[in-house]
Amino acid sequence: MRWVFYPIAGLIGLIIAGAATLAAVSALAWPNLPPLDVLTDYRPKVPLRVYTSDGYLLGEFGEERRSVVKIEDVPASLKQAILAAEDERFYEHPGIDVFGIIRAAVSNVVSGGRGQGASTITMQVARNFFLTREKTFNRKLYEILLALKIERSLAKDQILELYVNQIYLGQRAYGFSAAARAYFDKSLKDLTIAEAAMLAGLPKAPSAYNPIVNPKRATLRQHYVLRRMYETGAIDEKTLEASNAERLVLASGHSNQNTPRGDYVAEMARQIAVEQFGEDAYQSGIRIVTTVTRNDQLAAYRAVRQGVFDYDRRHGYRGPESFVDTKEFSLKDEEHLDEALADVTDYDDMLAALVLDANPKKVRVYRHGETIDITGSGLTFAAPMLNDRAPPAKRVRPGAIVRIRNNGGDKGWEIVQLPEVEAALVSIDAHTGAVRALIGGFDFNRNKFNHVTQAMRQAGSSFKPFIYSAALERGYSPSSVEEDAPLFFPAGVTGSKDWEPKNYDGKFDGPMTLRDALARSKNMISIRLLRAISPEYAQDYITRFGFEAEQHPPYLTMALGAGMVSPWQMATAYAVFANGGYRVTPYVVKEIIDGEGRVVARVDPPQAGESAPRVIDPRNAWLMNSMMQDVVRKGTATKALALKRADIAGKTGTTNDYVDAWFAGYNPEVVAISWMGFDQPHNLGRGETGGFAALPTWINYMRTALADQPEKALPMPDGLVQIASSTGRDEYIYRENQPPAPLAVPNNLPPPSEAPDDGTLAARLLQGLPAPVVERTAKPVTH
Repeated sequence: MRWVFYPIAGLIGLIIAGAATLAAVSALAWPNLPPLDVLTDYRPKVPLRVYTSDGYLLGEFGEERRSVVKIEDVPASLKQAILAAEDERFYEHPGIDVFGIIRAAVSNVVSGGRGQGASTITMQVARNFFLTREKTFNRKLYEILLALKIERSLAKDQILELYVNQIYLGQRAYGFSAAARAYFDKSLKDLTIAEAAMLAGLPKAPSAYNPIVNPKRATLRQHYVLRRMYETGAIDEKTLEASNAERLVLASGHSNQNTPRGDYVAEMARQIAVEQFGEDAYQSGIRIVTTVTRNDQLAAYRAVRQGVFDYDRRHGYRGPESFVDTKEFSLKDEEHLDEALADVTDYDDMLAALVLDANPKKVRVYRHGETIDITGSGLTFAAPMLNDRAPPAKRVRPGAIVRIRNNGGDKGWEIVQLPEVEAALVSIDAHTGAVRALIGGFDFNRNKFNHVTQAMRQAGSSFKPFIYSAALERGYSPSSVEEDAPLFFPAGVTGSKDWEPKNYDGKFDGPMTLRDALARSKNMISIRLLRAISPEYAQDYITRFGFEAEQHPPYLTMALGAGMVSPWQMATAYAVFANGGYRVTPYVVKEIIDGEGRVVARVDPPQAGESAPRVIDPRNAWLMNSMMQDVVRKGTATKALALKRADIAGKTGTTNDYVDAWFAGYNPEVVAISWMGFDQPHNLGRGETGGFAALPTWINYMRTALADQPEKALPMPDGLVQIASSTGRDEYIYRENQPPAPLAVPNNLPPPSEAPDDGTLAARLLQGLPAPVVERTAKPVTH
């Protein structure tokens, strides 16, 4: 029997020798372990974050998405899920789990490989901060030693806090707080148990178990974590079943509809931060607080998208975006279907889907493991391309990539399309210039060009108020009468070619007041006004409003808005009318806070009526406001009466051939500019005027922006005199421009029959004849 003990003795000898070797190596390696300063003085790379003025996140920038949280702020369900998935005995072992190592070793011997590890959470912290992920004996030894050293220096909750904040979880998200935002658009405290289990399953292999990229594998991993939570007693059987059945809504493509959509604002803030702090802005935890508010930003986003959707519907369905060759795979093969959709980006609620079957009554589509049937009104828009007579290249058929949108409730799913037209809206505080909302285009992820600040477009008739304002300074009044009659300018006058301008409706209505002419947007009268005051004077005058003179050559076409403006400039300019004559400068950043919580920059803007410069006579602003209120009451912007407010004023704008559509409007508190057009300027379509294409967007935004604000009127300034106009309406004029009063007839004059007829003023008055008209021009008021 002696031979039986030889192998056992040999094995024991090997174990003793191995242990001795390990102890010797450990003794030599221990002094060479790195210091733990990086853990005890944890300074993670925190991205640049941009917020609304009321505290909502608009965007973040940096290689690592990270949001550092204290361990006490991590919900119990998430802690339990992490421990169940990664390290059940975390609070019991000293940094290494001997039982776990034995279990992993047995599993690897049975499987014939090194597939299963036994890393504790502490070992993972050691690896993430100090080591690589290579699978070698030396690296594993250092990992174990570092884990023991970490456990000597830090409490268990401190170690778990480091893990929760540092671990990479895919989607550029570092830490569970950032992952909760990236995958579910939620804070940690709002996660369900099912969502917590999904996140807890990610550390093992973030790319393999990413629920956005690999939903099936992620779900299998999630169910494993939930089962482990049940086995450890963290949840009961009823919770296990409910969590397994819960359908998770991922943030990709259709995040929380109440999240403020501020990509363009965030990008503006990012540029400011990088200009001031350089590349450190992306990792030092800088926070930028903008001037926009969540409600205004969300209202503007919805208004712009609705305006674009409405325009797109008016111009018909263009057909599927592309087609997949269905001969290469079966339409029942979900793996290939997912591959076909992998490179097609979702844009908010406009989701990509692959058509499995189509007929005029029902279209069945596939989208990431889900089959959706679209019927009824959901097919109305695409109906022309469901017909057999539709061109094959535009027909909705199996293999087509289409866009779908869920309208919720009874409306359900519908087929839509990505619009080609662009739109923008900017809103500012009339007294300070603080931007309340800014939407630079239909979708930032599709087109990052900011049409509010970067697009220079013709303003059309929305520029006319500035010509009228200049005319008031040259002696005109709202009751002045001009002729709405045809005009012709030969090439010798224009310097290029013959010009015969038209009114937008093609009609000429004869003499009318300037008030009526602006309300009805009469081109002929605007041209006559500009000719009377001179284009050179107008070019200089409009610079008071913030326009660039070189963008508005001194030609008569300036009267029709042929110069170039941006929505940002238009907001600046219209604020002058809204606040009574002061120029304020729009700004989007309110304050900048560094990573230590110190305010390093804060904006203190000039305010109307206080430190902002006065640029036009208050009487001018009041009269122009009165005239633009009539644009809403009885002119080209009567749709705005839907707001049921008496303090709304503004002007529509449509350029030649319906290329640009504008509405610029305000009340005494808020100025908003709405624009629509194509990036490569071309016709929007007949009838797509400012009042039809741009005004509805403005109305939908202002319905929210002014919801809680009482009506407010501009106070009438001194220096205006009331006069009777030819329309019978009481009007006002600058006191120095009022017509002279008729001379009184002396009592000692002879009776009319004896009046001399020598052509003198007295003789004309005696005969009942009017005094001769004296043309006069008031001197411009300078400011």
